[in-house]
Amino acid sequence: MRAVIQKVSKANVIVENEEVGKIDKGLLVLLAVKETDDKEDIAYIKKKIEKLRIFEDEEGKMNLSVEDVGGEILLVSQFTLYGDVRKGNRPSFIESAKANKANEFYEILKEELVNDGFKVQTGKFQTHMLVNLTNDGPVTIIIDSERVI
Repeated sequence: MRAVIQKVSKANVIVENEEVGKIDKGLLVLLAVKETDDKEDIAYIKKKIEKLRIFEDEEGKMNLSVEDVGGEILLVSQFTLYGDVRKGNRPSFIESAKANKANEFYEILKEELVNDGFKVQTGKFQTHMLVNLTNDGPVTIIIDSERVI
């Protein structure tokens, strides 16, 4: 799994002129599932989202997690994170999971975050979305479960 995590002061997702997800202070998580991912990848990404210390403490150091600051999570599926442009200029998405698996893993991650007490909003899977955000910092972190598993 691959996630691009952005610390935001606010973010929302619009689908067909309707706002389907909205958060204030927290994390915007753009998530892609790879065809070879398994449940260990979900666990790794979930732990990183929950424990990533990118919010400032009282001394201005990035030392607090989204949980520590009472932040929210906006989870958005984005298969294009596995776009490969090493050959040519048109991305290949061959490493991205098929829709059924990608949606299953996306939903599992969402449910597990909610079960852990986080307020989670989402985009709408397999639709054209407009994602708006105010990146706070800016802080953007890329996490790939494949690098450690």
